[in-house]
Amino acid sequence: CQGLLSILRKLKSTPDQEVRILLLGLDNAGKTTLLKQLASEDISHITPTQGFNIKSVQSQGFKLNVWDIGGQRKIRPYWRNYFENTDILIYVIDSADRKRFEETGQELAELLDEEKLSGVPVLIFANKQDLLTAAPASEIAEGLNLHTIRDRVWQIQSCSALSGEGVQDGMNWVCKNVNAKKK
Repeated sequence: CQGLLSILRKLKSTPDQEVRILLLGLDNAGKTTLLKQLASEDISHITPTQGFNIKSVQSQGFKLNVWDIGGQRKIRPYWRNYFENTDILIYVIDSADRKRFEETGQELAELLDEEKLSGVPVLIFANKQDLLTAAPASEIAEGLNLHTIRDRVWQIQSCSALSGEGVQDGMNWVCKNVNAKKK
């Protein structure tokens, strides 16, 4: 299994080009575990301002901004500063946490409405598929009305950040679509 960086290296035409990937999702969706799965060893962690749950990982021209969306609605207006020039949006969902499907769906809908994120390809990781209670990706796609997304390419990928299963497939999709943003 290749790390994210080795995959991304292949796709980059110019070495100094920044590929900006936004990793979002409710708290406890599994973003940090996913990040660890993706990261090769040469990643250095930078954690900006304490009040924000943003991890910015920078390595060799790649910039991965990871945000924890928790109950922190009051800082939401500041997030917009990070939307600019996003190449790919990765949204992580805890497939086993059915009680929060509505909440996670609302968050995603709001993100898709953001002007600065318009046309940005979105990969939805239906995470925690290793749990018996996990809803299948198809059911989540239906519940979130993903089929109504018309203004961008999107993909839902079932995965387990814990075992790494499905993560690679998702990242391959990311690589194929990183330049698909409608200009």
